[in-house]
Amino acid sequence: MTFGSNDGSLKIEDESTTLPRNEIKTNGVLKSPNKNTSILHPDLVIRSKEEIPEPEALGLKEELPGWHGYVEWEQYPERKKKVQAFMKKFDFPGNYQVLNLNCLLMTRYQPPEFQLVPLPKTNPILEGVRWKQYHYALGKATKDMPAESWLFVEKEKSPDMIHVLQFPYNGEPPRGRLVETAITRNEDHFVRNHGGIPEIDEDAYFFDVAGLVNTPKRITMNELKNESLFPRQSTTVTIQCSGTRRIEQIREYPGDGDELINAPWAEGAIGTAKWTGVSLKKVIKYCGGLKDPSAAPHLEFLGADTYFKKGEVYNYAVSVPWRKVKINEVLLAWEMNGEPLPKIHGFPLRAVVFGYIGARSCKWLTRINVISGPSMGPVQQKEYLYYNSQVGKHNATYSSGFSIQDMPVSSAIMSPLDMDQIIHEGTIKLRGWAYSGGGHWPVRVEVSGDGGSIWYEVPYQKLTEKYYHAWRLWEIDLPVDAEGWLELVVRCWDNSLNTQPTFVRSTWNWDLHVTSSCHRIKVFSINKSRPNTAARLKKFEDLGIPFLPITHPGEDDLEDEEKYLSEMENRGGRDPLE
Repeated sequence: MTFGSNDGSLKIEDESTTLPRNEIKTNGVLKSPNKNTSILHPDLVIRSKEEIPEPEALGLKEELPGWHGYVEWEQYPERKKKVQAFMKKFDFPGNYQVLNLNCLLMTRYQPPEFQLVPLPKTNPILEGVRWKQYHYALGKATKDMPAESWLFVEKEKSPDMIHVLQFPYNGEPPRGRLVETAITRNEDHFVRNHGGIPEIDEDAYFFDVAGLVNTPKRITMNELKNESLFPRQSTTVTIQCSGTRRIEQIREYPGDGDELINAPWAEGAIGTAKWTGVSLKKVIKYCGGLKDPSAAPHLEFLGADTYFKKGEVYNYAVSVPWRKVKINEVLLAWEMNGEPLPKIHGFPLRAVVFGYIGARSCKWLTRINVISGPSMGPVQQKEYLYYNSQVGKHNATYSSGFSIQDMPVSSAIMSPLDMDQIIHEGTIKLRGWAYSGGGHWPVRVEVSGDGGSIWYEVPYQKLTEKYYHAWRLWEIDLPVDAEGWLELVVRCWDNSLNTQPTFVRSTWNWDLHVTSSCHRIKVFSINKSRPNTAARLKKFEDLGIPFLPITHPGEDDLEDEEKYLSEMENRGGRDPLE
């Protein structure tokens, strides 16, 4: 069964029935919808509080030729007000009704619960219905972004990516493959987007530098790549999402359940690339420098993607302080690992901010504003905040959290995986990553096979090279004699002697950011260097019976009667002497 047609009606092909825009089919019966219902997309019906205009009445269109998917919001406050008034006619988020085309029934849509119940065993894990709906609602300027963005996922990312959120796209690679190479392959690098993926022609592209600079300028890609104006720079940098390892907080202590802001990331929301571009400091110098460097200004980045926050609309906007720029730790990059930026990663130009959370590395850069304080955009002021552990839905305010910038020291075991059952001969090979932001680097990685009592240092020969702004991959053959369920743990020390909190409870915060505690996994150890274990495994092999998984009952008898009686005699029998 397929749905949709060019004229906006619902076409149910296997029933040869076309539903006009003013009719809904429910349980095989055509019914007229409530007068306050408007179909904004073939797949969804939204019921608003009052009659709403068609989205085309908003008059939105793409901003510039060659800038597909880009709508400018920040420079047109009246446009924003008009759209926000339109959006507030919906009971966003969640108090609207959706036509579920699987059962053709009107159902009340609520954001999915993914913390108090197990995560869906689907890929994508979460769909992002609200954000799709926001984009559909604004008409032709944005309605195709969900579908077009997914095409870039299929074209530019590995086919076995773990799709944490379908739209806006959030995805990470399989754990084991992430640590195969110190430089992450472009197709395996994690993606954390906040909106749709615009498609911008490099020949039509430019960005503006404005605000508190002496000479505001508009700069094209040809100018930026002119090495007589801007010396080219290549730097190896790890970018990490502050949500990396969030799933560990969710499992133990759930928090805010917004599926976009607090997506259920595992250990793969981190990647390392060699980025090529120019230092932002050189660009500011080209613009005559700052009007007043002593005023401690900030540089605000704006992206071409549309971002929604509680029924309001914005361009993605974040900022970094001038002190970060003046030490050449912000790059305007057009290459990723020697190739043009993939569109999903910000083509034709993005910011790369060394050592900060990934959210500050704005993609699809359109404008740089030099301003007197941090950006007032919602991503900077209302998100990526770190709260005290007593703060939650009952008492949280934006001002009570501090803004996350430098990433703290962290590490993860990427192989084996949690709940693996491992047959070994006294050692288990562990592989993973270790990282510290803010210009620090890992100097020691330690692992434990007993939950953290005894630690083994990863040999320095088994650590990849040191970089000021990148991770180190590691591996170790961990001595393991014990059998049964074990807790494997990793921790990292950086060059400033920072290390990781012991347990995830120590790092819990309402928005579930920065899970920097020691990473812990459980594995079942089967040590065939032990004679009894080796004999049992050999028996399974001889009988042609698979041994794993351990939870499947064995088909053989554990012990014959003769062996049993002999062993009981050796053990002194079942009963005491008297």
